[in-house]
Amino acid sequence: MLRLLRLIPALVTQVFRSRRDLLLENLALRQQLTVLSRRHPQPRFAVSDRFFWVILRRLWCGWKQALFLVQPETVVRWHRTGFKVYWTWISRHRKPAGRKCVSRELRQLIFRMVAENRTWGAPRIHGELKMVGFDVSERTVLRWMRRAPRSPEPARQWAAFLRNHREAIAAMDFFTVPTLTFGVLYCFFVIAHDRRRILHCNVTRHPTSAWVVQQLREAFPYDTACGYLILDRGANFNEEVINTVKSFGIQPKRTSFRSPWQNGVAERWVGNCRRDLLDHVIVVNERHLKRLMNEYVCYYNAVSYCPTSLCS
Repeated sequence: MLRLLRLIPALVTQVFRSRRDLLLENLALRQQLTVLSRRHPQPRFAVSDRFFWVILRRLWCGWKQALFLVQPETVVRWHRTGFKVYWTWISRHRKPAGRKCVSRELRQLIFRMVAENRTWGAPRIHGELKMVGFDVSERTVLRWMRRAPRSPEPARQWAAFLRNHREAIAAMDFFTVPTLTFGVLYCFFVIAHDRRRILHCNVTRHPTSAWVVQQLREAFPYDTACGYLILDRGANFNEEVINTVKSFGIQPKRTSFRSPWQNGVAERWVGNCRRDLLDHVIVVNERHLKRLMNEYVCYYNAVSYCPTSLCS
């Protein structure tokens, strides 16, 4: 940090120097950096050096041209690493917690009971296990019942539904984006299945159900509502959101628990957005992310995937 403070007098003196002196000094510094970059082993950056480049990246648009010892991707990777370390530190547990491990024998027995007795629920299976001497809770039985192997027929029916009603289906979802100060922003979007077109996109720090209802009103104005809307079982997609969707004349379709493949179009767009944009930038605040997402949605709709559509 002391090295950063020493830069302040140097920046003040630069204001009163001529352009010729500044050009010559930049040339001399670049030549020294070129020589330094050929040294082996390469010099290592301290924490204060990494913080300096993360801040400079936001303040100066030409920061990439001045990089010799570090690449732009490295600066972004430093921020992602700091984000993980920060949230790992504040989420630490002082003493171990968790359930007892369920043995393989008990798991196989639960799966067998589910397969051979389709009408049995968790209370019935839990009682049968108690009778044969297994000490396990009903909640654990229910959790492993949901993981039992399923018939492939429902998956085929869902795939047929997506294929036959593609022109009338839209999907909505959230994804998170880390900020410069290690905060979390939530990005909401609605995507149409027919042309993979983004109908609406917005950013917030507090994704409440009331905020989602307002976004749906903006996504489907007047008589532009689709026939079906796919959504997951997130807590912010509660009964208020479902009633609003039905009031638009749209039939909501919830996906199964832990089944992101059922909303594959939305999941693929999130992956594209991360690979094309979010993995290469450090978001400063909510306003910054809104501007980035608006530009990316404009590019995505008008150029990359829907050449006949126009940017709104």
